[in-house]
Amino acid sequence: MPGMNSGLNPADPTLVAAFRSALFHQGAIALIAIVFLWLIWATARTWRVVPPAAKGGEASAAGGKPEDRARRLLRVGFGVLWIFDGILQAQPKMAGGLASLVIQPTAAASPAWVQHLVNWGGTAWSYHPIQAGAASVWIQVGIGAWLIAASRGPWSRLAGVASVGWGLVVWVFGESFGGIFAPGLSLLTGAPGAVLLYAVAGALIALPEGAWRGPRLGRLLLAGLGLFFLGMALLQAWPGRGFWQGTLDGKPGTLAGMVQSMSGTSQPHFLSSLLSAFGSFTASNGFAVNLVVVIALAAMGAVFLTGRPRLVRYAAGFGIVFCLADWVLVQDLGFLGGLGTDPNSMIPVALLFSAGYLALAPAPQEATVSQEAVVAEEAGLATAGVAGDGGTAASSGMAEDSGTAGSSGTNGDSGTGGWRRRLRPQALGAALATARARSVAAVAALVVIVIGAAPMAAAAANRTADPILALAIAGNSASLDLPAPGFTLTDQDGRTVSLASLRGKVVLMTFLDPVCTSDCPIIGQEFKQTGQLLGAQNKNVELVAVVANQIYRSTLYTRAFDQQEGLATVPNWLYLTGSLSQLSAVWEHYGVTVQNLPAGAMSAHNDVAVVIDPSGVIREELGDDPGPGTSSTESSFSVLLSQYARQALGRS
Repeated sequence: MPGMNSGLNPADPTLVAAFRSALFHQGAIALIAIVFLWLIWATARTWRVVPPAAKGGEASAAGGKPEDRARRLLRVGFGVLWIFDGILQAQPKMAGGLASLVIQPTAAASPAWVQHLVNWGGTAWSYHPIQAGAASVWIQVGIGAWLIAASRGPWSRLAGVASVGWGLVVWVFGESFGGIFAPGLSLLTGAPGAVLLYAVAGALIALPEGAWRGPRLGRLLLAGLGLFFLGMALLQAWPGRGFWQGTLDGKPGTLAGMVQSMSGTSQPHFLSSLLSAFGSFTASNGFAVNLVVVIALAAMGAVFLTGRPRLVRYAAGFGIVFCLADWVLVQDLGFLGGLGTDPNSMIPVALLFSAGYLALAPAPQEATVSQEAVVAEEAGLATAGVAGDGGTAASSGMAEDSGTAGSSGTNGDSGTGGWRRRLRPQALGAALATARARSVAAVAALVVIVIGAAPMAAAAANRTADPILALAIAGNSASLDLPAPGFTLTDQDGRTVSLASLRGKVVLMTFLDPVCTSDCPIIGQEFKQTGQLLGAQNKNVELVAVVANQIYRSTLYTRAFDQQEGLATVPNWLYLTGSLSQLSAVWEHYGVTVQNLPAGAMSAHNDVAVVIDPSGVIREELGDDPGPGTSSTESSFSVLLSQYARQALGRS
C-alpha cells in the first residue's frame, strides 16, 4: 500500500516537533476564539435585560422535563470517550506512525477492495501527517466537548449527527470497517470496530427527545444488541476459526495468540505479566475458555431480546463485568503502546447496553409529578371539559381562528423578510443575550472542530506532500552565501556545458550514478517533479545532475539513465559527465565522496543537492537522500526543492 506508507520513523524529532507546534498553534487559536466568543456573550447579556424565562435553564426550556437518564449516559459517556480519543491522538508518534503502523496493518488482512479504499483515504494522511494528526485531535476533542455541553435541543442532536459522521469516517478509513471483512472476526478482539459504536450512540442522541419517553426505544436498542451478541456468540463457536484450540500445530491459537501479542506492548509490568499469565492459561485451556465466552455471549443476547427489566438488569450487571474482564485480559486496555487511538470496543458496548436498560426501566423518582403539576393538570382538564361542553368553545375557536389568521398574515408579510429581520444587529444581539451557557459552550466546541478540520481540508486538496517529510529524512538544509565553484563538463548529448554558461538561471544540482538501481533513479524522479511543480518558472531553472561513478561515466550511460527514468524529454534536464580528473575536481569542490563498491557496478556516494542562484551563488545545500522512496517522500522533496528554487529566483 505505497500511498499510505511514508516510511518514516514515527519518533523522528523533526516530525514530533512539527506535530507539537501545530497542536500548540491551533490550540492557541481555539482558545482565543473561545474567549472572544464568551466575551461577546457576556457583553450581550450585560447590555440587555434577559427575561427570567430565558434564565430558567434546561428544565424550563424543555417544559420542566429533565433529560432522560439513558440519553444522558450516552451523551456524557461517549463525549468523554471522544475527548479521551482526541488526547490519545496527540501522542508524539501519532503523526508519523498512525498510517503505516496502525491503519495499514489493519487493512492488510482485509480484501483487496478494502485495502484500495483505505489506501485512498490514508494517502492524505501520509502526504500531510502533521495537518492530519492535529485535525484528528481537535475534531475529536471538539465533538466530545459538544456532546457534553449541549444537553438538550437542536444543538444536542446536531452533536449526535457530528458523532455519526466522524465516527463513520474513522470506521471506514481508520479501522478498515472494523475488520468485519477480515478473518478472525470476534467481539473479544474489538469487532465490529469501536468507533462504529460511537456512531450508533451518536444516532441515538440525534433522535428527537420524544423518542426517549417510554420504554420503546430501550426495547429496540436491547433487541438490536441481543441479536448482535447472539451473532457474535455464533461466530465465536464456529468450528475452524481457531477459538476452540488453545494451540494449533504447536503455536498459540487465535485467542491465545492475540493475548500473548498484546503482552508485548509497551506497558506497566504488572499488566504485561497478567496478560502473559492469561495467555498461557488460554493456550492450555482453550476449549474451556471459549466455551465460557460462547455461553456468556449467547446468554446476554437471549436476555436482552426478552426486554424484561428485571432480567436485563442482571444481564447488564454481568455484561459490565464481562466487558471489563475482556477489556483488561484480551484487549489490554486498547490504548497503550504510544499508538493506541481509543480504548477499544468493550467500554462503548457496556455504555450501549447500560443505556438500553436505563431507557427500559423508569427512574425511581424522576417519573413522579409534583403536587403543583397535578393540580395544574387537573385544572387544565377541567377547562378542557368546559370547552368540550361548549361553554368556552366559541371563544376558543375565535381565539384560534384569529390567532391563526394573524400569524398567517404576519408570516405572509415576512416570508421573504423574516430572515433579514433575524439577521439584524438588534435581533442577533437579543438572541445572543438570551442564549444559555450550554449553547455558547456548544458553539465553542464547534469552533474547535472547525479550527482542526479547516487546515486538514486545505491539505487534502493539495496533491503535493508536506516538505516536512523531506526534512525529516535528510535533515534541515544549510543556508549558504558562497560562490559556486565553476566547472566545464559534457551533457548527455555531447555538448560542452559550463556553470558560467548557466548564469541568469537558477541551477538545482545533484550527483547521480547512471548505473545505480536504488537511490539515484528516485532522486531523478524528484528533480523531474520539481520542474513540474515550478510551472511557468521552470523556464528559468536548470535541473542538473553530475555523474557520480568513477568507471561508468560515458554519455552512453547517462543517455541510458535518462531514457530509463523518462528524463530524456525534460527540456531543462542536464546530465553532465567528463574525464575522471574533471569529475573528481567537481566532487571535491562540492564535498561529494564517490567510491566504487566491490563486486558491483554501482558506486557509494553521499546524496546532496545544491541551489545556485542566477548570479552563481550557492544559496542552499541539502541532503536529498530519498529514504524509503515512497510517493509521499518523493513529492515532499520536490516541494521542498521547488520552494528553494522560487526563493533563489526571488533574489535575482
